[in-house]
Amino acid sequence: MTIKILLLEDESAIADPLLYSLQAEGFQVQWVQLVQQALVDFSQHDLLILDVGLPDGNGFELCKQIRRSSEVPVIFLTARSSEIDRVVGLEIGADDYVVKPFSPRELVARVKTILKRSQRQQAVISAVANTAPHNQENRGDFTLLAAQVQIQLLQQPLALTALEYRLLCYLLQHPSQVLSREQLLQGCGVAVEAGYDRNIDTHIKSLRAKMRQLSPKSYLLTQRGFGYSFEPAGIHND
Repeated sequence: MTIKILLLEDESAIADPLLYSLQAEGFQVQWVQLVQQALVDFSQHDLLILDVGLPDGNGFELCKQIRRSSEVPVIFLTARSSEIDRVVGLEIGADDYVVKPFSPRELVARVKTILKRSQRQQAVISAVANTAPHNQENRGDFTLLAAQVQIQLLQQPLALTALEYRLLCYLLQHPSQVLSREQLLQGCGVAVEAGYDRNIDTHIKSLRAKMRQLSPKSYLLTQRGFGYSFEPAGIHND
């Protein structure tokens, strides 16, 4: 099956070599230059490459809209190189963040890695859904509803990205265990060699913020020098 990629980039000097490189690898690529075009066509594609600064809008805002209904893999392609922009991009649901100038060959390699990761992640979700008894599994303050792809904290649904959901599922299966970043990546179906390990910190931070909206207790504990541990019943903060 041919993989379909949507490229949102307003500069032809950047888009042309990228189109050539992607098509040379057998991908079917649709190039659009406006946010509204991408919003109409994204559902027909297997992966999105989005510029951030565009004539009719912002790639970050577009990603937020897409994440309301889809978990299609997203790569941001942007000249914004600051740490805060990178963190924002990942927190709103991007799978990768590539700063201009870039090598088309490197971006193609990242596309291949993310597509493989996406296949592994779907397998993890299916495995969780098939093993959860009666579609409901209770762990401390948390409830996993596998068929609905939902996790609740104190009976309130957590608004999770796809990777946050997989990460929390894995933590629920390993309560009170100290887990390294590499173990968490593997548990989410992400290849360790993908260079994604430090992004786990960003997702942990995001999970903590979302949990804090529903409960004053701490559930995700940092084990310095080792990784993280998860306490489903939570720990009361003094």
